[in-house]
Amino acid sequence: MKYKRILLKLSGEALMGNRQYGIDPDRLAEYANDIKTITDQGVEVAIVIGGGNIFRGVAGASNGMDRVQGDHMGMLATVINGLALQSALENAGVPTRLQTAIKINEVAEPFIRRKAMRHLEKGRVVIFGGGTGNPYFTTDSAAVLRAIEIEADVILKGTRVDGIYTSDPEKDANAIKFDHITFDDVLRKGLKVMDTTAFTLSQENELPIIVFDMNKKGNLLKVVSGEKIGTKVNL
Repeated sequence: MKYKRILLKLSGEALMGNRQYGIDPDRLAEYANDIKTITDQGVEVAIVIGGGNIFRGVAGASNGMDRVQGDHMGMLATVINGLALQSALENAGVPTRLQTAIKINEVAEPFIRRKAMRHLEKGRVVIFGGGTGNPYFTTDSAAVLRAIEIEADVILKGTRVDGIYTSDPEKDANAIKFDHITFDDVLRKGLKVMDTTAFTLSQENELPIIVFDMNKKGNLLKVVSGEKIGTKVNL
């Protein structure tokens, strides 16, 4: 395996499958089985998942809700998704721990860096819920922060698109895909990979990002094996 320890970033919307909102159990099971294929190969896996399928803070703020309240609701949504993914992984036979940035002791462990790393060393998948624990920070920022803290080799951003393009390939038939691009080029071209805070943090810590299509069965194993799937962003 090319990568020994990874941070997998999933969007909350990815869990919806073909639904309008909520969680599609079939999509959840597919993700769990794909993750199991790489843990069976000895890859250490940490996961950060968004909450957009349940609630999005920015949307709440635009409707007159206080932004901080909205972001706290979003954090709780990521915990709900984390619990769902934990259940699916354990059903697939993968030992999993959910750690949260906000204390919900009856539901999950609090995030403790050394404990998280110990879980990974023992072959357990660790899901980080609750974002960073702070409003105004996205789950992209949480993903990069946790990846740096646990000393991950790479951030794998699983999306429904097979990489980074010159423009949105779902809207522009002439969009051209990048196989590889530097952090500087992403910024110069104004491409949307992650929010600026997360992206800059990744760049400063020289942590590569690979954007790939998580919905294609077997892609996760290919990426971790070092095959040229998706788009790699590094220095």
